[in-house]
Amino acid sequence: MSPDADPPAPLATREDVEACRAAIRVGSRTFHAASHLLPVRVREPALALYAFCREADDAIDGSAEPRVALQALEERLDRAYRREPIDNAADRALADVVARFRIPHAVPAALLEGFAWDAEGRVYPDLSSLRAYGMRVAGTVGVMMSLLMGVRSPGALARAADLGIGMQLSNIARDVGEDARLGRVYLPRDWLAEAGIDADEWLADPQFEPDLGRVVARLVDEAQRLYDRAAVGVTELPVECRPAIHAARLMYAEIGRKVARAGGDSVTTRAVVSARRKMLLLLQAITASVTTPRVMDAADALPEARFLIDAVVEHDARHGVTGDVLAGESLLVREFALALAAFERLERDEEPGRVG
Repeated sequence: MSPDADPPAPLATREDVEACRAAIRVGSRTFHAASHLLPVRVREPALALYAFCREADDAIDGSAEPRVALQALEERLDRAYRREPIDNAADRALADVVARFRIPHAVPAALLEGFAWDAEGRVYPDLSSLRAYGMRVAGTVGVMMSLLMGVRSPGALARAADLGIGMQLSNIARDVGEDARLGRVYLPRDWLAEAGIDADEWLADPQFEPDLGRVVARLVDEAQRLYDRAAVGVTELPVECRPAIHAARLMYAEIGRKVARAGGDSVTTRAVVSARRKMLLLLQAITASVTTPRVMDAADALPEARFLIDAVVEHDARHGVTGDVLAGESLLVREFALALAAFERLERDEEPGRVG
């Protein structure tokens, strides 16, 4: 059974789909711009998924009781899986997407858990705990995107998790100062201690210092290691999907390089990739997309990602789901031009602050 075999009748209307698109256009300009590199068959469900994720993140982050907010969102998720969503465009669209693409409940549930960790102000004593957080808030998105593209092999999912976690580590390296001003530090506490930095004392007066820069640079190196691992996995995706994923990998890696070139100082400055550089990286992504697929090996999946990869494998075995890749259209010059124009607008409009 392929991921979209005999999907149930859709619950979402065309107006619901457009509402999801509009929400992402406003709430996450980077993702909306990058989505133009995806074929329509993947772009629309991806926007629907992301719309629900944004609503969930905002609901938990804005709540005085994140666990209560999490319980409400878990109920919304359960209802979507029962195909009884609340009266909301993103929830109806989510119900259709998870049914059509056979997305196990455990995957979006882990994402919600990660949002709750954020709202609780959880600290991360070591790299493993930070990767566990990254797996929830970003690795889950990588896994779901792979499923939307019709690729379900454990090896490919392991590399999708690598990419998502790497992107989250790049975000953390870029946003050290911004996060500190919100009272948060995501850098591994043991790395800080090794550098002679007490995290709580530093948060009381967050200033850049060379020892901190070396910790940040170390995180950039870890992210790059994951991007290198993820590059192999992109070759297993449908050809028309590869440019978007390579572009994400290359652009987030570029964020890390800019942070490193600043000596790891993301306290007094914030790394921004220019529109011209993004265009060059998009061209590199196209070039990287014509490689020959390689067989993936899931044996070296990150330990922090294994629980979700196992969840997909067990789900597929139980329901007879195979990993047949859907046939899709080729990447069109028109779509590439739209992406370039979108990134140009993004560069003109971009303001300081976290961009998801």
